[in-house]
Amino acid sequence: MRVASPCGHMPPVSKKAQARHPLLMQMYAAMAGYFGPCGWWPGDSSFEVAVGAVLTQNTAWRNVEKALALLRVKNALRPEALWDMPPELLEEALRPSGFFKLKAQRLRNLLEYMRSFIGWNRSPGDLTLEYMQGETDEKLRRELLQVRGIGQETADAILLYSLNRPSFVVDAYTRRIFSRHGLFSENSSYESIRAFFMDALPLDTELFNEYHALIVRTGNRFCKKSNPLCLQCPLQRF
Repeated sequence: MRVASPCGHMPPVSKKAQARHPLLMQMYAAMAGYFGPCGWWPGDSSFEVAVGAVLTQNTAWRNVEKALALLRVKNALRPEALWDMPPELLEEALRPSGFFKLKAQRLRNLLEYMRSFIGWNRSPGDLTLEYMQGETDEKLRRELLQVRGIGQETADAILLYSLNRPSFVVDAYTRRIFSRHGLFSENSSYESIRAFFMDALPLDTELFNEYHALIVRTGNRFCKKSNPLCLQCPLQRF
């Protein structure tokens, strides 16, 4: 996922949030004080964000940006355009993101799921993420996880960043930072870590968005897998 540059609006830290898990909100405040507000997630549309969530699997964001740029040149960052794109052309556009054949199929799988909301007798031109908004968070997440190639992190990224649902995204940085601070084991399951944040924090989309962005920036800058820069880290005092 991309490390965003400072911009946008910093959501207020409510007294309710501070009361539910003071340490998590203190850590949030420390990261926010260091980095400032973050613009997160990059994309010109909800659908482009969802595509990026699929493409960022097992690769650096800079490679995803190259693939998105190629799709943009082909005017293919619209559901109906991507649906109509010949497989070989789609695969070639996705080549910079790695595993391009696999990711092309995963995007097709996501489009097929989207099409289930509008009915198979309707034109792919009617495809839009808006049809998904009538479903509950739990139902959408359960169904996304049934789409072949959509894992837990990708499903939560689509829910949070594309559909503006309060679903906390857990990535390698989340696991590394908070296990090093003793809040859970680094071997903890994805679902248990996600539940930890979902239970401790208010179900606030803007807060989850900003919190995860700050985790990514802190992990990328300081909490490296090898040779972490602990003494310089804004979370050092914790």
